[in-house]
Order: sequence, then C-alpha cells, then structure tokens
Amino acid sequence: MSAGIASEDVTSATSGVWSNHVPDPEAPEGFLVRTTYPTNPNGVEVMLERWDAGTEEPPHFHSGDDMTIVVEGKMAVQFYRKEAGSLVPDGEALILGKGNVGYIRARRIHDARYIDACQLVYVHDGAFEFHLAEVQVAG
Repeated sequence: MSAGIASEDVTSATSGVWSNHVPDPEAPEGFLVRTTYPTNPNGVEVMLERWDAGTEEPPHFHSGDDMTIVVEGKMAVQFYRKEAGSLVPDGEALILGKGNVGYIRARRIHDARYIDACQLVYVHDGAFEFHLAEVQVAG
C-alpha cells in the first residue's frame, strides 16, 4: 500500500529513489540494480531504523527524495508550508502503519512522530542529509 503525500503525490514511478538503475553483467537479463552510496555516487543510502514510541523529529527536510517502509509500528508525518515567516500544517497528518510505504519529495518540510515503537527501512536518493527547518511552527 502506498500513501499519498499531501498536495504533491510521489510514487515509485515519480520518486528519485527508483532512478539510476543499471544492469548487473553477472545477473540474468531483465535484472536492474541501484547500489548504495558512497560506493556508487549515483546510489541510494539505506538505513534500518528503530524508533521508540513517543519519539518525535522536529520539522526538517532532506536533499533528496526518500522512501520509508514501515516494517513494524505506526508513525505520523505532518507536512508544512512556509507562510508569513512561519510553518503551517499542509493537510492532515499522514499515518503510516505496518506494511505501508511513504514517499517524500526532496526539500519537502515535514516532521515525524512515532506513535508506536517502529522498525523502518529508510531509503534516501543519494547521500543522506538532514536539515532543520529555518522557521518555527506557527501557534
């Protein structure tokens, strides 16, 4: 199941995570692979993450598209837009549970709240970067 992303839907067809695949000369024809960064400068960075229930990440963004697969647990992602020098929520929070996949476009400001203890597979297009949002949430 793929989760929509507020006003800007990102899917496996449109996310940078699924680009730059190449054939492996030692594998059967029809197999394409995208290896990991930094071995492959056009690769992805992959992390297996564990988050305690109640943990929160502040509003931030990443330099590349990302994909999160929830292996266990439940989390919420709130997207934001800048308005009058503040961050305001952009739509309802996106809830991801076990088996859900969420995509986030590069530079899209969001936070994350881990409702239950979570185990995630996180894939980032290129080298991972974490940037705090430069403005505060309104209210």
